[in-house]
Amino acid sequence: MNTKIPKRGDIWLINFDPTIGAEIKKTRPAVVLSSDALGKLPLKIIVPITDWKDYYEENIWHIKIESEKETGLRKLSAVDTLQIRSVDTKRFIKKLGICSNVLISEITSALIAIVEHQID
Repeated sequence: MNTKIPKRGDIWLINFDPTIGAEIKKTRPAVVLSSDALGKLPLKIIVPITDWKDYYEENIWHIKIESEKETGLRKLSAVDTLQIRSVDTKRFIKKLGICSNVLISEITSALIAIVEHQID
């Protein structure tokens, strides 16, 4: 079990198996979106990261994330906001890096768009 506590904006390697159907599978990176101030259960809201594909440019739910020292990613990737979920911290394997505040804002904006929330 991991002794470090995942924080908002962290990128962690997470074990997503077992999964069902079109849910994102295997062990892969994800961005932690949960507020650090909330929650009593050992759950974190995360958004998985997958390999970047050029046709993702057309999708409002895919957010491009660069391979940089800060992110800990080895290749150009995409945050897939349609796959948002809560996972137990026992699924967290190791911290890879962190996201910029700009990237967190882009992910949050994509989530607002996919649930069709109107900001007044």
